[in-house]
Amino acid sequence: MTTVDSPVGSPAVGDTAQALRRLYFVRFAFALVWAGALFATGGQLGPLGIALIVLYPLFDVAAAVVDVRASRATQLPYGLYLNIAISLAAAIGMAFAGPSGVPAVLLVWGAWAVIAGLVQLAVGISRLKMGGQWSMILSGGISVFAGSGFALGSGAPDASLTNVAGYAVLGGIFFLISALRLRRTSQER
Repeated sequence: MTTVDSPVGSPAVGDTAQALRRLYFVRFAFALVWAGALFATGGQLGPLGIALIVLYPLFDVAAAVVDVRASRATQLPYGLYLNIAISLAAAIGMAFAGPSGVPAVLLVWGAWAVIAGLVQLAVGISRLKMGGQWSMILSGGISVFAGSGFALGSGAPDASLTNVAGYAVLGGIFFLISALRLRRTSQER
């Protein structure tokens, strides 16, 4: 991701930080509601479970589109475009994997988490000067490790999606922390 020459404290950076704060609060709330709904399925795949596993990456696509629009004044959002493509591919992969069962879903989810985590790391690093990004960097790193765990655990005889719900909650908490940390930057406009 390439940054545009916008100094910290400039109106563009403050506006971007404000938009990202709102987006991160929405992402936090969505993650909690989504995880609760997935947990209610008992970690198994029925029609609701399949809908939920497809919905999560589609929501990530929508959030990345909002992020692109908010970030254009301060950076060239190449990493976000990549995230949109990866998450759209993940949603399609989940739709195909869902009927095959939990192990197939965990394999696709794991691959998505690893790749998306690497992109999140890159985006977070590119936004370090804005502030509030250490939690996003940490979240990206954890996503890489968690995704590897999902993929490796997909062959377990008792494979379940309940760990995916926990992963979503943890990711939501990182978005909340980042939103709170961006408060100062958003007020400097």
